[in-house]
Amino acid sequence: MLKHTLSLDLQNAEHTAKAARSLGASLSSGDTVLLTGDVGAGKTHFARSLIQSLLIQSEDVPSPTFTLIQTYDTTAGQIWHADLYRITSTFEIEELGLTDAFEDAICLVEWPDRLGVLKPDAALELAFETTSDDARRLTAAWSADKWTEKLSGWRK
Repeated sequence: MLKHTLSLDLQNAEHTAKAARSLGASLSSGDTVLLTGDVGAGKTHFARSLIQSLLIQSEDVPSPTFTLIQTYDTTAGQIWHADLYRITSTFEIEELGLTDAFEDAICLVEWPDRLGVLKPDAALELAFETTSDDARRLTAAWSADKWTEKLSGWRK
């Protein structure tokens, strides 16, 4: 059960990227961030900005829409970026190795509703909502106490 929430109004793509970089700076192995929202709401832009802020060597960060998972070596450890939109069963998720990655990598998961019973209890849930052409409302929800500290940069 989620017991904490925090909302941000992001005025444009740069504000979204700034929020992503701030969260990225606090992530460590075993952290899972679930990104929900309609197509075009900013999930991939957020994930891409977060990943790029932690890369050891600059590289392209494509959407994993077709590959399902992209992995990156970063200053904070390995990041798994998953897009589960095309997944049809939890068996496919297990085959991809994502459930193992929840334990020892940083995982950013788009379309986490596909996880079903595999959703980690301690995950941070981020919901993106388009409020105008450029602006977004980002609502974070969590139950694990670790996220309260990790999100302290968003309260400034």
